[in-house]
Amino acid sequence: MQGGHYYGFHRVTHSDLPLITSWLETPEVRKWWGDPKHELALIEEDMDNPDMVQLIGMLDGYPIAYIQHFEVHAWPQKHLQDLPQGARAVDCFIGVPSLIGKGHGAKLLAMLAKQLNAQGVRVLCIDPDPHNQRARSAYVRAGFVEHGEIETPEGPAVLMFYESPED
Repeated sequence: MQGGHYYGFHRVTHSDLPLITSWLETPEVRKWWGDPKHELALIEEDMDNPDMVQLIGMLDGYPIAYIQHFEVHAWPQKHLQDLPQGARAVDCFIGVPSLIGKGHGAKLLAMLAKQLNAQGVRVLCIDPDPHNQRARSAYVRAGFVEHGEIETPEGPAVLMFYESPED
């Protein structure tokens, strides 16, 4: 429990796809993620890929967010190529419009980062659009540190890392 709320995750199943579809169609998610049909096709394509972990973020037992993470070298991207083996990239969004900007995303990401750290992951990265200030602020509150603007095939992004201390 954090701040009076219970946070958790469950793995995405096919029964979650209608909910994810509705989230992808919301104006805020569409603004940053793009065409809902295209994004849903990518999510569905990755469901059976063991290299991709897809989660539903839960708040007090209710689904509110989509989160995916993967080992950065499983999906080679030039801007992540120098990260160490085992580093993971994360993509996420809050799907319930009324819950955006309330701090839930930061708490879910911080929780995920701590869980991954306990599993041995030392570097977690995320690369939001430079203009997505709300997301960038949430990621900083979750413990990510900005490392400058980069260029990706999808356009400019801000590279951010959550780095766990060595034992």
